[in-house]
Formats: sequence, C-alpha cells, structure tokens
Amino acid sequence: MKDKALLFINGDAPKSFPDLNNYGLIACTDGAFHYLKKMGFPLDKLDFISGDFDSHSGSDENIYEGKFIHTLDQDKTDFHKALEIILEKSFSEIDVFGGSGGEQDHFLGNLTVAYAFKDQMKIRFYDEFSEYYFISNNFKLKGVKNRMISLYPFPLVNNITTKGLNWPLTNGSLSITSRIGTRNFAIEDEVSVEYESGDVLFFVGINEIDYPKIY
Repeated sequence: MKDKALLFINGDAPKSFPDLNNYGLIACTDGAFHYLKKMGFPLDKLDFISGDFDSHSGSDENIYEGKFIHTLDQDKTDFHKALEIILEKSFSEIDVFGGSGGEQDHFLGNLTVAYAFKDQMKIRFYDEFSEYYFISNNFKLKGVKNRMISLYPFPLVNNITTKGLNWPLTNGSLSITSRIGTRNFAIEDEVSVEYESGDVLFFVGINEIDYPKIY
C-alpha cells in the first residue's frame, strides 16, 4: 500500500497534476473541489472532500456527496481539518497543492498550519515556482545545482551552517524580523543545512535559474 497522501487546497490551482498512482489517499477541501472539476480532474479518484461547504454549489457535484466529510469547527481552517483526517487515516507523508496564491493571509495561514503538524507529518507544498517544506536540523538534498534555494526562519534559527550554496552561512543566525536567507542558489549538486535550534522553511525552485554564477 502506498503510504503517501495527496491533498488539494483552495489556493492557486496547479498547472498540472502529479502521478496519482504514487498516492494511497487523494483528497481535497471543498474550495479546491471546484477548480479540480473545471480542470477535468478524475473526481472518482478522490477519497474524501472535506470542509464546512460554505462554497458548495450543489448541482452535479452532489453525486460525490458520499465522499463529503463535514468539518464545521470555525476555529480551524479547512486545511487544518483535512490534515487531521489524513492523520487519523494513518498517513504521515503528504504532498499539498494549492497552498499558495490567492489571498496572502491564506498562504501565511497554511504555513502556520504546516508548522503545527511538522512533528507529526512530512508535509511538502508544491506550486508553479517551487516546492517547500520544514526541514530537520541535519538536512541534505541532492540534484539541485543551479536551482533557487531559500531558507526562511520560522521565526528564528540559531547556529546555522550551509554548504553547496552561492552565499553560504557558517554558524550564523536567521530571524524573520532581521535577516532571512531567501533567493540564494545552489552551486553544487548537493546542498546541506545544519542548525542548532529553531525552525527552517526550505524552498527549492522547480527549474534552474539564470543567476550569474560566482565560484
């Protein structure tokens, strides 16, 4: 059985879909259901559709009503409630599409929700520009030469050292209020990040970039 889940939430619709055969569970929030339907997504592949259904329009989608999970807690976002359901179904690795774009308070809220679940689930966001996720304090990633790399403190990172980046850090510190580590790029095939305390949101660009290379 595949142990990874796929979740669509109500940000910008993806330009294309990943290989659905790689997932043991596929779900969406009620807002994302509408763009999936417009894009011709095979809706029969959805295991559940969750949310408070404040954007539910009825009509032909009622044939999928048996897959609706009503989550009416207004103290939690639809994304948060969908993650709870997925966790209850024993999935701890999840790819998320639709996390960015649209209203930016939603995007920031999605990052905060992912932070709340980071010790329980491995959550990776994907959009048309990059993939991004929280990383451990001893992290390595291969196959990224010439791709954009950003390190975003959440909210502080202490004694951070990086290798393989054009602008490396050595026992440095990052803070959301002063110094962040965005818009760097990899000059080696492998990038490593180590830090003593705090949390890092790691972004890696989907495509190679054309920054001037400084070696």
